[in-house]
Amino acid sequence: MAGAIAVPYEQPTRLCRYTVDNAVAIPKYTILKLTSPLTAEASDADDNVCAGIAMMEKVASDGSTEITAALNGVWGLKCSAAGITCGNQVGMTGANEIKVYTTLDDEKGWVIGRALETTAGGDVIKVRVKV
Repeated sequence: MAGAIAVPYEQPTRLCRYTVDNAVAIPKYTILKLTSPLTAEASDADDNVCAGIAMMEKVASDGSTEITAALNGVWGLKCSAAGITCGNQVGMTGANEIKVYTTLDDEKGWVIGRALETTAGGDVIKVRVKV
């Protein structure tokens, strides 16, 4: 899977169980996207609706169809090539990558949290996740 995996800095206190495809592998600490009510997949594109961050590894074809995701906490997340300023709201832009949110991202559920650091782009920065 492309992209850096999220790094936990502050223990999440809100968790959710989602349905996942048995045939799919999802590494621990992958940013998840919501695909239908209570179903999650690994993030892969701009403007995915965030379902949280995988708190466990999902092994492909292991018989399991559920995964637990963190809905909050402070996480190290990889920034896209564009810069992010401390305090900006951020959304997903691809596999385990974030960007500054754009118009209507908040209203459509595309915001994953708020940047706690500033970067010119391409770095891992701390983000307060709030899904």
